Order: sequence, then structure tokens, then C-alpha cells
Amino acid sequence: MTIVQSDLTYPATATACALAGSIFDVKSRRIPNFITFPAFLIGLILHLALGGWRDLLGALAAAVICGLVFLVFYLAGGMGAGDVKLMMAVGCIAGLSHVAYLLALTAISGGVMAVLLALARGRLQQTIMNVGALASHHTHQGLQPHPELNLTNAHTLRLPYALAIAGGSLLTFYFQLQ
Repeated sequence: MTIVQSDLTYPATATACALAGSIFDVKSRRIPNFITFPAFLIGLILHLALGGWRDLLGALAAAVICGLVFLVFYLAGGMGAGDVKLMMAVGCIAGLSHVAYLLALTAISGGVMAVLLALARGRLQQTIMNVGALASHHTHQGLQPHPELNLTNAHTLRLPYALAIAGGSLLTFYFQLQ
């Protein structure tokens, strides 16, 4: 199988964007717009330059898909708006052909990181019980944030989710090399 340069350019650039976002997320618990907005534009420009209008539209579709998936978690109180914007930018850069891998591998990365964080803090059992409480709450209340298990509660465990986005991006890039 021959790898076209753009096949590596997109996931490599997406990974760089996600890593930049994760540095800010770890340090300040925020992902600034000066990372996400230019990254989104870079994604559109890259796809237009390397693949034309059709790829640009695919990149835009990728951003919308990633944004809608992550918007659900934002509305439910489980992540911040910066995470949604970062995932949109990373999805835009990665492009439509990488979105399924990117979303799946980001979810797996986030799950592994969440379990490791809960283990490190000695709160794995409580975290598992919280997942059950969240599932029950959202079954009955839809996307309404849980009254206690949400980002506004300083006592809940918090994972800078840009790390998971970076992990998913890095794995997407890695599997592209195979």
C-alpha cells in the first residue's frame, strides 16, 4: 500500500493541534480560542490546498460530526466548550476519512485515562458508581446535567480531556502509518 503525503499530513497536523490544546488544558484547565479557531482555519486551508473543494467540504463535515458528538457531552455537563471546539478543529484537520478512527480512539483514550486517574486517586469504586448514577440520570432526564456529577462540582474527578483528544489523534496517526 502506498501512502500519499496528504494521508500523513492530515493526522500529523491534527495531532500537533491536539497536543498544543492539551498543554494549555493541563496547565490552565482551558483550551484557548487562539488554538482552536486558527487550527480550524488551517484544516480548511490544508484540505483545499491538497485536495480541492471536495476535500474542504469533507473537512467541514468532519468538524460538524465531531462537534455534534462532543456537543452532547457538553450539554450533559460532562465537558467544557473548549473540548468541543478542540475536537471540531482536530476533526477538521484530520478530515472525513479519519473521523471514525479519531472519535473511537479518542473515546478509548479518554476511558483509559479516566480509569487511571480514578485508580491514582483511590476513587475507582466511587467512579464506577458515579457512571451508573449518570447513566440512570440521563436515561430519565435526557441531556440535563446531573445536579452533582458535572463540571461545576469541584469535588468530582476532572480529566483534562484535551489529553484524550491528543491520545486519539496520536493513535489515529499511528494507525495511518501501518
